[in-house]
Amino acid sequence: MSLALASILAESALRYPDRTAVVFGPGTITFTQLWEQARRYAAAFERRGIGPGDRVAIMLPNIPDFPRAYYGALALGAVVVPVHALLTAAEVAYVLKDSGAKLLVCAGPLLASGGAGAKLAGIPCLSVIAQPGEADGSLEAESAGLEPLPSYRQREPEDDAVILYTSGTTGTPKGAVLSQNNLVLNASISAHDLFAVQHTDVFLACLPLFHSFGQTCVMNTAFRVGAGIVLMPRFDGATAIELMMQHGVTIFTGVPTMFIGLLEAAKSDPRRPALRSCASGGASLPLAVLEAFESVFSTEILEGYGLSETSPVASFNQRVFGRKPGTVGCGIWGVELEIAKAEIDDRIEFEPTGELGEIVIRGHCVFKGYLNNPEATRAAIVDGWFRSGDLGTKDAQGFITIVDRKKDMILRGAYNVYPREVEEVLMRHPAVSQVAVIGVPHEVHGEEVVAVIVRSSEGDAIESSTLIAWSQEHLAKYKYPRHVHFVEAMPLGPSGKVLKRELRDRFARAKP
Repeated sequence: MSLALASILAESALRYPDRTAVVFGPGTITFTQLWEQARRYAAAFERRGIGPGDRVAIMLPNIPDFPRAYYGALALGAVVVPVHALLTAAEVAYVLKDSGAKLLVCAGPLLASGGAGAKLAGIPCLSVIAQPGEADGSLEAESAGLEPLPSYRQREPEDDAVILYTSGTTGTPKGAVLSQNNLVLNASISAHDLFAVQHTDVFLACLPLFHSFGQTCVMNTAFRVGAGIVLMPRFDGATAIELMMQHGVTIFTGVPTMFIGLLEAAKSDPRRPALRSCASGGASLPLAVLEAFESVFSTEILEGYGLSETSPVASFNQRVFGRKPGTVGCGIWGVELEIAKAEIDDRIEFEPTGELGEIVIRGHCVFKGYLNNPEATRAAIVDGWFRSGDLGTKDAQGFITIVDRKKDMILRGAYNVYPREVEEVLMRHPAVSQVAVIGVPHEVHGEEVVAVIVRSSEGDAIESSTLIAWSQEHLAKYKYPRHVHFVEAMPLGPSGKVLKRELRDRFARAKP
């Protein structure tokens, strides 16, 4: 049996050859053109010695080269390793080394960190949209004179397709290995069961494609049925409305901050795109925002839930079950979600209906495991269930409500920030004796990163601005704390654990 994620683009090129696949700025690319360009990139990768099973890292924003490189590597049978566009050189190097990537494809504007990271990792870096000499070579130039790969290489359903890096509770990034089956099924079910996508639909691709949400729920879902995407490298509400009006966007998928941005932009722009479907994920969407958006834009928002480890969609407010605003719906086709006792780690013991516990998931969406980390994999997949680390409830009709994050993850805009990683960086500063990083509510970003610090004996005179500037040098732009508060001592529980909930309650009301 064979199954290849590359077939998502290949089949649409066969079925809808002249339909627009990608809109970027004033340019458009048809499915035939995009598939040929991807296979030409595949030929360039092959010439560089890349073969089936090899890892190709791509550090690209939402530009046409993302699908070209993504499907090009997949067509060759290689495994794609998307790299977050905001990582530092050291963070890039870690991902490249840990994944065993043989090559990095990097956009010119990101070469300062991407190219430097590739050098640290000792692998070649091919550039796109870059100035001559900025990388080891230009992918556009190397592929220009080559014959495209004739077709995609066949893969087995359980073969690796994509490795998505996500930080864990230790702060060390972990590579979630997703199979061909994981991603083909998630895109197919999203397209047919969740969004009911038609080949005449148009998506706004404002979610980063290097994230699982944008990659599966926008690009792969749209291409699965021959729908087009309008690429938007950086989101803002006013530009989003302009693009949606200009290109007839019918489906919008975003995180809560994006819906808030669209509502704000709508106050000064009377135009309304003809949206027939919207989906929200990544964080709980406030009911007030949902209601206001549906009223202003005359459409329906359906909330869903998932993680990188679940391809990502695990549950969704599906029309077949009806919709419950404030919930993330029921398990998608072939996927089960239950609530387990969060305090029990070594086995799965279910909570009664309606009780709070840890959300656990099983089904075709669950990843293969963490690359090079069997211990983390054993901790995450217990008795055949994936432990999400999120706390929630399940009602009698099967609707899941997210209540809290067991792992204290912070969602700033569209990006996940893991406190332990930030804490480890801050602890290297001599002025810091103890640190707890928390997320506090923010009207624009959803949550903001805040560091609560106990000064060391050397740090009596340290100012918050100094620590913010220092952390800014050592962390990606979306990770460093925007506010630092100093305390004499941390609130501690009986076991000596810092009570972050108390800190969140206290500093959510504090002035920076």
